[in-house]
Amino acid sequence: MDLIKRTFTAVVLLGSLFVIIQYAPDWVFFLAGLAFVLAALFEFYHLTGMKGLGPEKALGAAMSVVVLLPYYFRTIPLEAALFAAVLAAGVFYLVAVRTPEKLALFPASFATTLAGVLYIAFPLGFVFRLRLEEGPFLLYFLAAVVFLGDTGAFFIGKPFGRHKMTPIASPNKSWEGSAGGFLFAVAGAVLARVLLLPEVPLLTVVLTGLVVHAAAQVSDPLESLFKRAVGVKDSSNSLPGHGGFLDRIDSLILAGPLLYFIVKYLWR
Repeated sequence: MDLIKRTFTAVVLLGSLFVIIQYAPDWVFFLAGLAFVLAALFEFYHLTGMKGLGPEKALGAAMSVVVLLPYYFRTIPLEAALFAAVLAAGVFYLVAVRTPEKLALFPASFATTLAGVLYIAFPLGFVFRLRLEEGPFLLYFLAAVVFLGDTGAFFIGKPFGRHKMTPIASPNKSWEGSAGGFLFAVAGAVLARVLLLPEVPLLTVVLTGLVVHAAAQVSDPLESLFKRAVGVKDSSNSLPGHGGFLDRIDSLILAGPLLYFIVKYLWR
């Protein structure tokens, strides 16, 4: 039954994402991505709330929308949006903190609310820009590098893993699995080049795949630290058999922006 649920969820999710990435107008893609980011953001706030940090979910969501607008409306400066979000947080807390009890929670609440925006919304906006500026093929390249790399890490690490890589964050991850992940990531990068990006030099593709997957190997256990801190396996049960939205995009939080910067400043 779990396998059936997992497979059904994967087919629906991947099919929907493919249609949106490949065919949807830019504004539909942006709104769909915004909904995904906000879902992940609420899961992050739920995790930190379990530690009594008191994030302001509605405020964080509003700040995230403000921060993400420049990724679609390029006339809005990103730094201005970030400042506006911080300014809004300052005004909100000055108005809201009126009792000694709220004052005691203020530092953790303020920091956690801002952390959600900077950790999730701000970096994932660059994944939007990959599609909006470069088209869908680089998102497929990113998916091939990250998700095939994860697959390789699992299939190599499961039978051969002996040396723990991040024992606190992800006890099952091993250095052997990490090496397998890099091999599969390079294979995914080369496959994506053959099918989608033949104009990009092979060495460039291989080096990009290695670096981007390295970022993914940091991004995944980083998200796991939040889950381990509160003693849960998944960020939520929103996606049957696959955990939560944050679980599905954790590797992209650092890998996506890095690919964007590499393409923008080094591929040209």
